[in-house]
Amino acid sequence: MNLHLAIIVPELIIVATALVVMLADLTGRAVSAPPRWRGQLMAGLTMVGLIVAALLTLVQIGLPVQDIQNLLIGDELSRYLNLIVLLAAILSVLMAWDYLVHFTRMMAEFYALFLLAVAGMMFMGKAVELMTLFVSLEILSVALYVLTGFHRGQLAGGEAALKYFLLGAFSSGFFLYGATLLYAATGTTYLSEIAALAPGGFFTIAGLALLLIGFGFKLAAVPFHMWAPDAYQGAPTPVTGFMSVATKAAAFIALLRVLLATISVPYEVWSWAIAILALLTMTWGNLAALRQRSLKRMLAYSSIAHAGYIFIGVAAGSQAGMNAVLFYLFAYAFMNVGAFAVAAQLEKPEFSAAQDADISATRGLFGRKPLLAVAMTLFLLSLAGMPPLAGFFGKMYLFIAAVDSGWVWLAVAGAINSVISAYYYLRVTVSMYMYEPSEETFVRLPLQMPVSLAISIAVAGTVLFGILASPWLTSLSRSVVALAAR
Repeated sequence: MNLHLAIIVPELIIVATALVVMLADLTGRAVSAPPRWRGQLMAGLTMVGLIVAALLTLVQIGLPVQDIQNLLIGDELSRYLNLIVLLAAILSVLMAWDYLVHFTRMMAEFYALFLLAVAGMMFMGKAVELMTLFVSLEILSVALYVLTGFHRGQLAGGEAALKYFLLGAFSSGFFLYGATLLYAATGTTYLSEIAALAPGGFFTIAGLALLLIGFGFKLAAVPFHMWAPDAYQGAPTPVTGFMSVATKAAAFIALLRVLLATISVPYEVWSWAIAILALLTMTWGNLAALRQRSLKRMLAYSSIAHAGYIFIGVAAGSQAGMNAVLFYLFAYAFMNVGAFAVAAQLEKPEFSAAQDADISATRGLFGRKPLLAVAMTLFLLSLAGMPPLAGFFGKMYLFIAAVDSGWVWLAVAGAINSVISAYYYLRVTVSMYMYEPSEETFVRLPLQMPVSLAISIAVAGTVLFGILASPWLTSLSRSVVALAAR
C-alpha cells in the first residue's frame, strides 16, 4: 500500500492554517479584539501558512516520484504548480491585507475560504485519478463562488457570483460526463491505467472532448468564457488577481495530465481542437478588450487572451511546448497579479464604491505616484510581450514550440494578437504619462506596506524572471521527461 503522506504535507499545512484562522477569530471575538486588529492577525496567519507550504514544496523539489494509492502523485510537475499557486496566493494576501477592512468584518471567513481554494488547486495538480481530480476541482470552485460575491454590499458582486456558479455547474456536468465515458471505455478512472489500456473508439474521444469542455470553462476559453468578465469585475480585486492566475495554472496542469493519459486519441485530433480554442480565445479576448472602459474588465478580457496564448503550447504537444506552458504560467503570476494590485489602488475605499476603476482613473498617475505608474507600465508591457520582460520570453518560447511542431500559422496568429493587445495596454500607459489628473483620478495615498511589498515582488519577478529563464527551463525539461516516462 502506497501511503507516502509526505507528498501532501504542503496541502495539509494549508488546510490546517484555515482551521487555525477560524479558531483564532473565535478567540479574538471572545476577548473583544478590534476588527482591524483581528483582520491583520488573520492575514498574518494566512501568510505564515502559505510561506511554510512554499518552503516545504521547495524542499521536496528533486525528490523521487511518490504517490498515494495512485490517487495523488508527488512529482516535479505538481511541485511547480504548488509554487505558482502559492506565489499568486502570497501576492493576493498582501493585496487583501488592508483592502478587506473597507467592506467586511468577516476576515476569518474570507481567509479560510481563500486557503481552501488554494488547497483545492494544489490537490488538483497532484490528482492522477478522475474522481479525485473532480473533487479537487469542486473544492476550489465552491470557495471561489463565495469569494466572488464576498462584498455583500455590491450588487455586481452578487450577480457575478451567481453567473460564475451557474456556469461552473455546467462545467462540472461536462467534466463528469467525460469521466463517465472514459470509465465506460476502460473500466477505470485511474489515469495511469487509462494510459496503459490505451482504449480507442468513440467513448474515449467523446470523453476527452467533454473533459476538454469542462476545462475550457475553468480556463475561460472561448466560447466557454461568458462568466469571466463579470466575475473578474464583480469580485474583490485580490480575489480577481488570484483566480486569474491560480485557476489557470491548476486547470492547465490537470489538462496536461489528462492528455498524456488518453494516448489512444490521435494527436492530430486533439491538437486541432486545442489549436482552434487557442485561436478563438486569444482573438476574441484581445478584440473585446479594445472597447472596455473598466480597468478590471479590460484585464479580464486580457486574461482570456492569455489563456489562448497558453493553449498554443498545449497544441504543440511537445516537450518544448509543455516547458513553455509551465514557464509562462509562472511569469504570468508576477505580471498579472501585479497589474491587479495596481488596479486595486485606483479604487475608492468607501463601502458603497464599486470595486473597480475606470481606465480614466489612471490619468496623470505618473505625476501623482510615479513609482506606481512605472510598476503598472512594466506589468502592461510584459503582458503585451515587450522585451526584455518575462512576458516576452514566455510568448517567445510558446511560439517557438508551435513552429517546431508545425503550427506556424498558430504562432503567426499569436504574434498578430500580441500586436493587437499592445493597443489597449499602451492606451493605459499613455493615460498615465501624457494627461493631467482628472476628477475621476483617485489613488490610495500613501500606499500601505503590504501592497507595496506585493507590487515590488511582482516588479522584480517581471523584470528578472525572463532574464534568468535558462536554468528554470532546464529544470522543467527534466520534470516533463519524467512525467512522459510514466
